[in-house]
Amino acid sequence: MKSPSSASAYLADVPLGAPDAILGINDNFKTCPSADKVNLSIGAYRDENGKPWILPSVRAAERAMLDSPTENKEYSNIAGDPTYVNLALKFAYGEKEMDVLGDKLAAVQTLSGTGSLRIGGEFLERFSKEGQKSIYIPDPTWGNHIAVFREAGLDVQRYRYYNPKTNRLDMDGMVEDLRNAPEGSIVLLHACAHNPTGCDPTRDQWKVLSDLCKEKCLRVFFDSAYQGFASGDAEADAYALRFFVKEGHGGLMLSQSFAKNFGLYGERVGTLSVLTGGDEERERVLSQLKLIVRPMYSSPPIHGSGIVRTVLSSESLRVQYYGECEHMSNRISSMRKILVEKLKEAGSTHDWSHVTSQIGMFAYTGMSGDMCDRITSEYFIFLTRNGRVSLAGLNEGNIEYVAKAIHAVTDGKSITAE
Repeated sequence: MKSPSSASAYLADVPLGAPDAILGINDNFKTCPSADKVNLSIGAYRDENGKPWILPSVRAAERAMLDSPTENKEYSNIAGDPTYVNLALKFAYGEKEMDVLGDKLAAVQTLSGTGSLRIGGEFLERFSKEGQKSIYIPDPTWGNHIAVFREAGLDVQRYRYYNPKTNRLDMDGMVEDLRNAPEGSIVLLHACAHNPTGCDPTRDQWKVLSDLCKEKCLRVFFDSAYQGFASGDAEADAYALRFFVKEGHGGLMLSQSFAKNFGLYGERVGTLSVLTGGDEERERVLSQLKLIVRPMYSSPPIHGSGIVRTVLSSESLRVQYYGECEHMSNRISSMRKILVEKLKEAGSTHDWSHVTSQIGMFAYTGMSGDMCDRITSEYFIFLTRNGRVSLAGLNEGNIEYVAKAIHAVTDGKSITAE
């Protein structure tokens, strides 16, 4: 008889996986003994004292849910809580617009934005024709985009998005690369607050991109992770999505996350929606989305979606929420301006105007990987090696120290590509 341990022999050949780049930095921050350490890597909001902040409207919603006789802990539907899904779609597409779009949107609740992207990617892989399974994503982009779509079976291609020589959007490169994409390809667009660069197209540039996508029959997949958090105005942040819908982009897909804008990082609340041609097509698409969800995780969790549902369905909580979202956005904008001011005070002669022209949680500084390594090893400031700084990690207590450290590693060196 073979020993019981022989069944696990195959485990000896399992290789050690590479650590997640951002989460690995966060782990290193936690173990760093320096009293001066600053974490600028994690994409989560922090208040003026550097602490996680639960929105008061979220707390109020949870209290209301606790006292509600209709709340329960039963399974949700495969597609999720329909009331939450409908409110999420109104939040993104617009309340008035939903009067027209309501019978055309096939939508499911998802495990935040990541789960939404994965389900959308798998749907596209299953139902795209051969030769049209390429998805074009920005270079650079959120690092997980690449793995999510590859795991879904799509062919991941890149289009130029950021010009390191100007620290600005590379509109010409973007247009050229998308124009060269095969007809029928999929293009991923960040709806607002592009991660990691914070460089968004202008409204005129969105018009150019919309026309190009229609000309090339590119299928548009919007990733919206920062609506309301980017500018403090959820309606303004929905402009690109609503404009593309108005321009008639059939088959448009939208991934929504409520992690950043509601501060529900650990609740994993999101949606995936597909703009179909009408009620009959909507039902067919929805049935296939459910068939993807069911064997993957059966049905989504209900607590986080219940929070969003409670806030958005209450006039008073909704108004309160919008004010809190604006507060977060304003604090981030303030940190942008103060960081640039402190850099000048430290003696930096670089042009840091790109930091204040960007939008969203992150500043794409232009620092090289070597500069980032040095700022971490010498000053215990933790950030990703592409020079992305989470502005939420800055506050009045550390921003001058960070500015002086950035100046120290960039002094006399170019922060743009040669």
